[in-house]
Amino acid sequence: MTKSCKVQMISKIVSNLANLTFLNLTSNPLTEARLDSTCATSFSRIQRLVLNNTKLSWETIHTFLQELPGLEELFLCFNDYTAVLLSPCSYPSLRLLHITDNNLADWAEIHKLGQMFPGLDTLILANNPLVSIMDSQATLARLFQNLRSINLHNSGLNSWDDIDKFKAFPKLEEVRLLGIPLLQNYSEEERRKLVIARLPSIILLNGSKVAGERIDAERFFIRYYLNQPDEDLPERYHELVSQYGVLEPLAVVDLRPQSRAKVEVHFEGKVEVMSIRLDQTVADLKKQLRNVVQLSTNNMRLYYIDQDMVKTFGPEEMKYSTRALHSFSIRDGDEIHVEPKTK
Repeated sequence: MTKSCKVQMISKIVSNLANLTFLNLTSNPLTEARLDSTCATSFSRIQRLVLNNTKLSWETIHTFLQELPGLEELFLCFNDYTAVLLSPCSYPSLRLLHITDNNLADWAEIHKLGQMFPGLDTLILANNPLVSIMDSQATLARLFQNLRSINLHNSGLNSWDDIDKFKAFPKLEEVRLLGIPLLQNYSEEERRKLVIARLPSIILLNGSKVAGERIDAERFFIRYYLNQPDEDLPERYHELVSQYGVLEPLAVVDLRPQSRAKVEVHFEGKVEVMSIRLDQTVADLKKQLRNVVQLSTNNMRLYYIDQDMVKTFGPEEMKYSTRALHSFSIRDGDEIHVEPKTK
């Protein structure tokens, strides 16, 4: 059966389904198919058309589009496209174009999509090797006046200048940018916060709501660029500084528990400063003190003195051999008094 016959058969099926609005022709081999006007009229009611992995030519796609005045969603994935054939007319009804997993590397081809589909709300370009957004911001604003969502997962974008150009889309709210070379050398926190801060209009990033993250991300952005030379500062830095001012670096707070402390060991009027491990027990400490105080562990009584609390609570006897030292909250400068047991 010839490919043109296949299209005629599909047309015949469609013409007998009066209420059909969704047609999926995925993986039908339509490489050389041509659609004549008689067949085309059968598709006029379709609102969603899936032509994934059909290898359908752009000429035939344009023939379809001219007969689909109400088409809202078009899927053209896995078709090995390296270029886009510009149509002499535009198709303003289209709201979603899903053209992932092709070989589109030049933004000039995406420019053509903007010309043909001025009503686009959602543009899904994932898994295309796009390396740069070459249009000016003014051109992007004109071509994609209605674009609300763009997906560039696993594209080749490698410049913050490209990300900054997203601000040109007047209605952009959602951006997807996982797997792009630009972000590979940043931590997960840096990737998300730096992108959120650069794009003031977005409310969704990589499928997650930005919600209450924006202020934190924008302040993070200022601090991230604090020590950069003036010529390397992005324009967005100056915009945010005018809003928040120049922020001080955040203090580095180490919340890990203290592992050692320098304490004063008092015994028979003598004082020796020692560094003790706080993960050991009272019994372990007594072993450490044997050579210092010349007492056996069985003949040793220990008292802990907190330098800040001694006036209120006095010395605390370290009675229990298995108790860990960190449970006393020992800090640098505290005292441990050693007394021999009396008979």
